[in-house]
Amino acid sequence: MAIDHLSLYQLTIEQGTAFGDRYNAGRLAGLPNDDLGADMYELTQDLCGEAGMPSYEVSNHARDGAQSRHNLVYWRYGDYVGIGPGAHGRLTINGQRTATECFSNPKRWLDAALTGDTEKPREPLAREDQASELLLMGLRLREGIDPNRFFDLSGHNIDQSAINELIDLNLLHVQKDRIIVSNQGFMILNAVLRCLLEA
Repeated sequence: MAIDHLSLYQLTIEQGTAFGDRYNAGRLAGLPNDDLGADMYELTQDLCGEAGMPSYEVSNHARDGAQSRHNLVYWRYGDYVGIGPGAHGRLTINGQRTATECFSNPKRWLDAALTGDTEKPREPLAREDQASELLLMGLRLREGIDPNRFFDLSGHNIDQSAINELIDLNLLHVQKDRIIVSNQGFMILNAVLRCLLEA
Protein backbone atom coordinates (compact mmCIF):
# COMPACT_ATOMS: atom_id res chain seq x y z
CA MET A 1 0.00 0.00 0.00
CA ALA A 2 3.03 2.30 0.23
CA ILE A 3 3.38 4.63 -2.75
CA ASP A 4 7.14 4.91 -3.03
CA HIS A 5 8.86 4.41 0.36
CA LEU A 6 8.52 1.97 3.21
CA SER A 7 10.41 1.71 6.52
CA LEU A 8 10.16 -1.65 8.26
CA TYR A 9 11.71 -2.33 11.65
CA GLN A 10 11.41 -5.46 13.75
CA LEU A 11 10.58 -4.80 17.38
CA THR A 12 13.66 -4.70 19.58
CA ILE A 13 13.08 -5.39 23.26
CA GLU A 14 15.41 -3.09 25.22
CA GLN A 15 16.28 -3.84 28.83
CA GLY A 16 15.27 -1.11 31.29
CA THR A 17 12.03 -0.31 29.42
CA ALA A 18 8.41 -1.29 30.07
CA PHE A 19 8.62 -3.79 27.20
CA GLY A 20 11.85 -5.17 28.66
CA ASP A 21 10.21 -5.67 32.06
CA ARG A 22 7.20 -7.40 30.48
CA TYR A 23 9.46 -9.59 28.36
CA ASN A 24 11.55 -10.61 31.39
CA ALA A 25 8.37 -11.51 33.28
CA GLY A 26 7.14 -13.67 30.36
CA ARG A 27 4.22 -11.34 29.63
CA LEU A 28 4.97 -10.68 25.95
CA ALA A 29 3.51 -13.74 24.29
CA GLY A 30 3.72 -14.49 20.60
CA LEU A 31 7.01 -12.79 19.76
CA PRO A 32 8.88 -14.56 16.97
CA ASN A 33 12.08 -16.39 17.80
CA ASP A 34 15.30 -15.47 15.96
CA ASP A 35 14.75 -18.01 13.16
CA LEU A 36 11.22 -16.80 12.46
CA GLY A 37 12.41 -13.19 12.65
CA ALA A 38 15.07 -13.98 10.02
CA ASP A 39 12.46 -15.69 7.82
CA MET A 40 10.19 -12.65 8.14
CA TYR A 41 13.07 -10.33 7.21
CA GLU A 42 13.87 -12.41 4.09
CA LEU A 43 10.20 -12.47 3.09
CA THR A 44 10.02 -8.69 3.53
CA GLN A 45 13.02 -8.25 1.23
CA ASP A 46 11.44 -10.48 -1.41
CA LEU A 47 7.98 -8.88 -1.27
CA CYS A 48 9.28 -5.32 -1.36
CA GLY A 49 11.70 -6.14 -4.18
CA GLU A 50 8.91 -7.73 -6.22
CA ALA A 51 6.80 -4.61 -5.63
CA GLY A 52 9.55 -2.41 -7.12
CA MET A 53 10.81 -1.12 -3.76
CA PRO A 54 14.11 -2.85 -3.06
CA SER A 55 15.95 -2.09 0.14
CA TYR A 56 18.52 0.67 -0.04
CA GLU A 57 19.20 0.50 3.71
CA VAL A 58 18.85 -2.40 6.12
CA SER A 59 15.28 -1.38 7.10
CA ASN A 60 14.19 0.98 4.31
CA HIS A 61 12.78 0.28 0.86
CA ALA A 62 12.02 2.70 -1.95
CA ARG A 63 11.26 3.06 -5.61
CA ASP A 64 14.13 4.52 -7.58
CA GLY A 65 14.49 8.21 -6.72
CA ALA A 66 12.31 8.02 -3.59
CA GLN A 67 15.05 7.21 -1.07
CA SER A 68 14.94 9.39 2.04
CA ARG A 69 17.27 12.31 1.38
CA HIS A 70 17.14 13.26 5.06
CA ASN A 71 18.22 9.85 6.32
CA LEU A 72 20.85 9.42 3.61
CA VAL A 73 22.66 12.46 5.02
CA TYR A 74 23.41 10.76 8.32
CA TRP A 75 23.81 7.24 6.91
CA ARG A 76 26.44 8.72 4.58
CA TYR A 77 27.92 10.49 7.61
CA GLY A 78 27.22 14.04 6.53
CA ASP A 79 26.52 17.01 8.79
CA TYR A 80 23.04 17.31 10.31
CA VAL A 81 21.41 19.48 12.96
CA GLY A 82 19.46 17.92 15.81
CA ILE A 83 16.43 20.02 16.77
CA GLY A 84 13.92 19.13 19.47
CA PRO A 85 13.91 17.25 22.77
CA GLY A 86 16.52 14.46 22.79
CA ALA A 87 17.75 15.24 19.26
CA HIS A 88 21.35 14.47 18.33
CA GLY A 89 23.39 16.11 15.59
CA ARG A 90 26.80 16.01 13.94
CA LEU A 91 28.29 19.30 12.76
CA THR A 92 31.66 20.29 11.38
CA ILE A 93 32.59 23.57 13.05
CA ASN A 94 35.90 25.23 12.13
CA GLY A 95 37.08 21.93 10.66
CA GLN A 96 36.23 19.90 13.80
CA ARG A 97 33.46 17.27 13.72
CA THR A 98 31.28 17.91 16.76
CA ALA A 99 28.53 15.94 18.49
CA THR A 100 25.44 17.84 19.60
CA GLU A 101 22.67 16.65 21.91
CA CYS A 102 19.53 18.51 22.98
CA PHE A 103 18.01 18.15 26.43
CA SER A 104 15.67 15.14 26.38
CA ASN A 105 13.05 16.41 28.84
CA PRO A 106 10.47 18.25 26.68
CA LYS A 107 9.70 20.90 29.33
CA ARG A 108 13.38 21.60 29.98
CA TRP A 109 14.02 21.81 26.23
CA LEU A 110 11.05 24.17 25.68
CA ASP A 111 12.09 26.43 28.57
CA ALA A 112 15.64 26.51 27.20
CA ALA A 113 14.33 27.31 23.71
CA LEU A 114 13.22 30.70 25.02
CA THR A 115 16.88 31.56 25.65
CA GLY A 116 18.28 29.70 22.63
CA ASP A 117 20.19 27.24 24.81
CA THR A 118 18.57 23.84 24.13
CA GLU A 119 21.76 21.78 23.84
CA LYS A 120 24.05 20.09 26.28
CA PRO A 121 27.70 21.19 25.89
CA ARG A 122 29.00 20.26 22.44
CA GLU A 123 31.71 17.64 22.28
CA PRO A 124 34.46 17.39 19.66
CA LEU A 125 34.66 13.88 18.21
CA ALA A 126 37.99 12.07 18.06
CA ARG A 127 38.99 10.84 14.61
CA GLU A 128 38.68 7.20 15.69
CA ASP A 129 35.11 7.83 16.92
CA GLN A 130 34.26 9.47 13.62
CA ALA A 131 35.59 6.45 11.72
CA SER A 132 33.56 4.10 13.93
CA GLU A 133 30.41 6.16 13.34
CA LEU A 134 31.09 6.08 9.58
CA LEU A 135 31.13 2.27 9.73
CA LEU A 136 28.07 2.06 11.99
CA MET A 137 26.00 4.32 9.77
CA GLY A 138 27.39 3.65 6.29
CA LEU A 139 27.31 -0.14 6.37
CA ARG A 140 23.54 0.06 6.89
CA LEU A 141 23.34 1.15 3.25
CA ARG A 142 23.30 -1.20 0.25
CA GLU A 143 25.93 1.09 -1.30
CA GLY A 144 28.29 0.43 1.63
CA ILE A 145 31.24 2.67 2.43
CA ASP A 146 34.42 3.89 0.81
CA PRO A 147 37.30 2.45 2.89
CA ASN A 148 39.45 5.43 1.91
CA ARG A 149 37.11 7.68 3.84
CA PHE A 150 37.55 5.45 6.89
CA PHE A 151 41.32 5.82 6.47
CA ASP A 152 41.03 9.61 6.12
CA LEU A 153 39.10 9.79 9.39
CA SER A 154 41.05 7.27 11.48
CA GLY A 155 44.54 7.33 9.97
CA HIS A 156 44.51 3.54 9.49
CA ASN A 157 42.81 0.96 7.31
CA ILE A 158 40.00 -1.32 8.38
CA ASP A 159 41.56 -4.57 9.56
CA GLN A 160 42.02 -6.66 6.41
CA SER A 161 41.86 -9.98 8.26
CA ALA A 162 38.41 -9.05 9.62
CA ILE A 163 37.27 -8.06 6.12
CA ASN A 164 38.62 -11.34 4.68
CA GLU A 165 36.91 -13.39 7.40
CA LEU A 166 33.57 -11.71 6.69
CA ILE A 167 34.04 -12.19 2.94
CA ASP A 168 34.77 -15.91 3.50
CA LEU A 169 31.54 -16.15 5.52
CA ASN A 170 29.63 -14.42 2.68
CA LEU A 171 28.67 -11.57 5.01
CA LEU A 172 30.61 -8.86 3.20
CA HIS A 173 32.02 -8.14 -0.25
CA VAL A 174 34.22 -5.53 -1.84
CA GLN A 175 33.04 -4.02 -5.09
CA LYS A 176 34.52 -1.07 -6.99
CA ASP A 177 36.45 0.20 -3.96
CA ARG A 178 33.46 -0.07 -1.65
CA ILE A 179 32.87 -2.37 1.30
CA ILE A 180 29.31 -3.69 1.13
CA VAL A 181 27.35 -5.91 3.50
CA SER A 182 25.75 -8.92 1.79
CA ASN A 183 22.11 -9.96 2.11
CA GLN A 184 23.12 -12.56 4.70
CA GLY A 185 25.22 -9.96 6.51
CA PHE A 186 22.29 -7.58 6.84
CA MET A 187 20.44 -10.21 8.87
CA ILE A 188 23.23 -10.14 11.48
CA LEU A 189 24.50 -6.60 10.89
CA ASN A 190 25.39 -5.97 14.54
CA ALA A 191 27.71 -9.00 14.54
CA VAL A 192 29.33 -7.84 11.26
CA LEU A 193 29.92 -4.37 12.71
CA ARG A 194 31.29 -5.80 15.96
CA CYS A 195 33.78 -7.93 13.99
CA LEU A 196 35.04 -4.89 12.07
CA LEU A 197 35.14 -2.52 15.04
CA GLU A 198 36.82 -4.90 17.46
CA ALA A 199 39.53 -6.06 15.04
